[in-house]
Amino acid sequence: MKRVAQFFKVSYENFAGAVQGDFPEYSDAEIRDIYEGIRLPRRATRGSAGYDFFAPFAFRLAPGETVKIPTGIRARIDEDWVLKLYPRSGLGFKYRLQMNNTVGIIDSDYYNSDNQGHIFIKMTNDTNEDRTVEVARGTGFAQGIFIEYGITVDDEADGVRNGGLGSTTGQ
Repeated sequence: MKRVAQFFKVSYENFAGAVQGDFPEYSDAEIRDIYEGIRLPRRATRGSAGYDFFAPFAFRLAPGETVKIPTGIRARIDEDWVLKLYPRSGLGFKYRLQMNNTVGIIDSDYYNSDNQGHIFIKMTNDTNEDRTVEVARGTGFAQGIFIEYGITVDDEADGVRNGGLGSTTGQ
């Protein structure tokens, strides 16, 4: 098996800023506690393809609601590899919990972005059965899979990333 990446936590300052922006109900002490409890993604079994991402804090999604979770995680990924993010299979199957961009794409150069390559996961409860999703702190809610990719023979991309969502296209 190829070893192509490593997970790290973003700095406390980065994480705290992200949480304060979207979850102002948390105090500084609570954010510090949440940060200290962040678990790096890991595979559950030897045969697992996906690395489970664990909820840094509990969240609840009623039907149609959306949440953007700052994971506190970044990934250093070898060139020619990408991390693809999906909801955990059970949550998608039971609740139709879906990622807002269908599949999250974490490029290898995202690690060096101004935001430290902080991985955010935005999900929506798209149930058609009127079911509320409750995810406890520390529960696996998403999974990431490393995939090798190729480029075209005439590719001449030479841009440099400096940011997150839409940063390479200016959107």
